[in-house]
Amino acid sequence: MKTRVRFAPSPTGPLHIGGLRTALFNYLFARKNNGVFILRVEDTDQNRYVEGSEAYIQKSLEWAGMVPDEGPFNGGEFGPYRQSERKEIYKEYIDLLIQKGGAYYAFDKTEDLSNERAAAESEGRTFLYGAQNRMLFDNSLNLSPEETAEKIKGDYVVRLKVEPGQNVTVFDEIRGTIHLDSSLLDDKILMKSDGMPTYHFANVVDDHLMQISCVIRGEEWLPSLPIHQLIYNAFGWKEPKFMHLPLILKPSGKGKLSKRDGDKDGFPVFPMQWDENSSGFKEKGFIASGFINYLALLGWNSGTEQEIFTMAELEKLFNLEGIQKGGARFDYEKAKWVNHQHLQLLEAKTLVQEAAVQEQLIGIDPNKHIDLIKLLKERLFTINDLKEEVHWVKAPFPMDEKIASKLSSKNPQNLLKEISNNIETMEELSDLKERLMTWSKENEIPVGILMQSLRMALVGKLTGPDLFEICKVLGKDVTLKRIDQAISYFNLKSKSL
Repeated sequence: MKTRVRFAPSPTGPLHIGGLRTALFNYLFARKNNGVFILRVEDTDQNRYVEGSEAYIQKSLEWAGMVPDEGPFNGGEFGPYRQSERKEIYKEYIDLLIQKGGAYYAFDKTEDLSNERAAAESEGRTFLYGAQNRMLFDNSLNLSPEETAEKIKGDYVVRLKVEPGQNVTVFDEIRGTIHLDSSLLDDKILMKSDGMPTYHFANVVDDHLMQISCVIRGEEWLPSLPIHQLIYNAFGWKEPKFMHLPLILKPSGKGKLSKRDGDKDGFPVFPMQWDENSSGFKEKGFIASGFINYLALLGWNSGTEQEIFTMAELEKLFNLEGIQKGGARFDYEKAKWVNHQHLQLLEAKTLVQEAAVQEQLIGIDPNKHIDLIKLLKERLFTINDLKEEVHWVKAPFPMDEKIASKLSSKNPQNLLKEISNNIETMEELSDLKERLMTWSKENEIPVGILMQSLRMALVGKLTGPDLFEICKVLGKDVTLKRIDQAISYFNLKSKSL
C-alpha cells in the first residue's frame, strides 16, 4: 500500500508550532517512504472558523519547505480537501452506517440531556448516553420506521451504536497496544443537527476515502482512538496505522506550550506573524531550515549525537523508533542555537539575499554586503541580531563611558595619533595588523591598550567582530575620520579629569 499521510488542522486561528511539528513528522514520514503528504482542512465547525486561517496554514507550510502534494490549494484526485465541501459524501456514509445498524437517529431535546447530565453529576456519576440507558431516550431505536421517517423531518443527530462488553483493541505505533472495555464509551454523536459531521465521523470517512495509510497526530487525540476503531469496525473497513505524537511542553512547570507562555517569556509560538500582536519565528529572525531542525528535535532523535540536520538529512533519517513517548520541553535558547548553526551553514552570498537581511543593510554600500555578512555571520543567532551588529558600519555606538574613563588614564589619544599616522602612509589596510603589532613591540606598548583604543574609536565599545576586518569594511577614509573624532573626544575627557 502506498504511503499516504495527512496533516488535518482546523482553520480556527494561527497555526501553533505544535501543529506545525505534527505536519513536519507527517511530511518526513511521507518523504522517507516515497509517499504523499496531504493537507486536509477540517472546517466542519463553522462557528469556530476564523477568516484567513486557511491561507495562513498553507503559507506557513510553504515557508517551512513542506509544500503539500495534495490539498485545497494544490488539488489532487481525492478532493475536495475541505471538509465543509464534503457534506454530501458524509450524508451518503452516515446513511450507509445507519443501514448497517452501526448508528441511529436521536431526537432528544438539549434541555432534557442537560437535566440528565445534571442529575448524574449530583449523584456523583458520569453521564453516558449508551447501551445502559439509550432505550430511555428519544431515538430511532425506540420508534417504528414510520415514526422515525416523520421525526427526521425535524432536528436530529446521529449517534454511533456502541455494543457493550466488547474488548476494544487498538494499536499505536509509538505506545503499543491499548485495550478498553466498550461499556466505558458512550454513543458518540457522528452527525450534528446542522447536517455536518463531528470530528470522529469525518475523520474516519475521509481517512478511508483518501486512502490514508498512517494517521500521525498529537497525543491529545489518543482517547478518541477506540471510538475511531469502532467506526472502522462498524463499516467493515481496515483501519490505517496510528501514531500519536508527544506534547510540546512549556519551558518550565507542567502543561503544554501555549501562547500565554510565549507572551510571558518573550518568544513566539507561531511559525509566522498572525497579527500585530502575534509575531512568528520568521519575524523573529529564524530561517526556515533552522526552525524546522529545532522542531524535529522536539520529540524525535536520530539515535546519534548529531543535532544539526538539513531537511534532506531529516527526510533520509526520520524513523518511528526515534519518536519519544514523553512530552518534549520547549527551549527558546536551544532553538536560537540551532538557528545559529544553520546561519553558519549558509554561504554569505545566499544569506545576503534574505529579505530580512537586505532590510538591515539599507544605507550600506551594496559592494560591501557580502564581505560584511561574511564578517558578521558567526555572531548571528537570528537574522534580527544583524541590526545591532551592523550599527557600527553606519556610525559608531555612543562611547562606552565606563570603558572610556578607564582608558583615559592610558593616554589613548596619543596611541590613536600614532595609529592614524601609520594608516596615512598605507594604500591598503590589509597589512595594518602586522604594522601595529611591530610598532607596539618596538615601543613596548601593551597590545591590549592599543587594540582597545582603536576599537573604541571605530565602534564605541569593546565588543564586535575582528578589529582589522572592521577597518577593511569601513575603508581608509572613514577609519581615519573616526580615529580623529576619538582623539578629540579623549582630549576633552582628559581636560575634564
